[in-house]
Amino acid sequence: MPERIGALDFVRGVAVLGILAINVTGFWGPLLATFSPAIPRPEPGLEAGGALWFAAAYILFEGKMRGLFTLLFGASMMLFADAAERRGANPDLMQVRRLLWLMLFGYAHYVLLWWGDILLPYAVCGMLAFALRRLAPEPLAAAALFLFLASHGLEMVGDLASIATESRVLAGHGAPAETAEHAAMMGRIAVSIAADTRLLHAPFLDAVRIRLTTAPFLPLENLAATFFETFPLMLLGMALLRMGLFTGEWADSTLRRMAMIGISAGGAMSAALIGWAALHGFPPGAMFAIMGSLASIPHLAMTLGYLAALLLLWPRLQDSAAGRRLTAAGRCAFTNYLGTTLVMCALFAGWGLGLGDVLPRAALPLVVLAGWALMLAWPEWWLARFGQGPLEALWRRLTWLGVPRSPSRPADDAA
Repeated sequence: MPERIGALDFVRGVAVLGILAINVTGFWGPLLATFSPAIPRPEPGLEAGGALWFAAAYILFEGKMRGLFTLLFGASMMLFADAAERRGANPDLMQVRRLLWLMLFGYAHYVLLWWGDILLPYAVCGMLAFALRRLAPEPLAAAALFLFLASHGLEMVGDLASIATESRVLAGHGAPAETAEHAAMMGRIAVSIAADTRLLHAPFLDAVRIRLTTAPFLPLENLAATFFETFPLMLLGMALLRMGLFTGEWADSTLRRMAMIGISAGGAMSAALIGWAALHGFPPGAMFAIMGSLASIPHLAMTLGYLAALLLLWPRLQDSAAGRRLTAAGRCAFTNYLGTTLVMCALFAGWGLGLGDVLPRAALPLVVLAGWALMLAWPEWWLARFGQGPLEALWRRLTWLGVPRSPSRPADDAA
């Protein structure tokens, strides 16, 4: 198998751009602003343009871009193992080293910059997923889908009951215990917003201190919250690579059906969920479910549909300017991901320009477009001169530190 697969880099480039469309809200406002357009900053109330952007981002990007990125992370672990074996190294040991460094990068990302880090959860899930890499691809894919659907299905049962309870409370028909629980939830939301707002306004060193003293284990909480999405999708990505999806072995007709069914069915379900929420004023408890378990099946369907559509587009775009830029952005996804955090925090955090108090939610699409332009502008030029993105090169150097290179085998850049 080749050390780099252009189609995989192309899809990763689209995914890392799409992730910004969701993460931008987390940079702009408190954590809970990412769950509902009824929780904007700095003043309460529903902003019409912001609600429209939230709905569009939910349908097109939420969960789907992260899903693509997770599938590709699983596939890239298999490519790294192949590259390590070609180099004469132990792939299991080298993968552990690689993921331990990623874990450190992730925790530093959280402590220094932002609560929304995914690198530490990816590192932990990656170690568990990689332990299953020798399973045949078909049972591996089946196990991944079963785990994903079963875990989210069980969660969905409880969430539907909670939505019914909240509906009764908001209609004035809730039992005293239900009303009290809803009031307690609203109190927790207010406390969370106040704490996040304090952090958003804090100077840099104060923000670091707050994270370390008030929530030092938040990345582990994020791991627990996302495990049953991240782990099975990594397994699925590993299986799909071995099944030849990324290397052009699937028929175009199969990919077209996969794209059509996945995007249309997933998009319709996503639109129905957010449409119901809008009609009911985005009730907070329901929004947690709509962003979580209820979105799992439409997210998975659209993720696979997007993947198939992008793989169909790759042969047509690989030699175009857009295709080259997206592929380069995908090869530099690690640098783009962390670099975007730095830029967005400099725009919105209190130690930066503090634009979170100035820009309305409806202006966030303009920030996303500017971020996309930046993410596409530099990688092609950089790769032509240095071969790898700066953080990709650092990660690779740390991973292979002290490991002798076989003189008979060429260096690879799969890390």
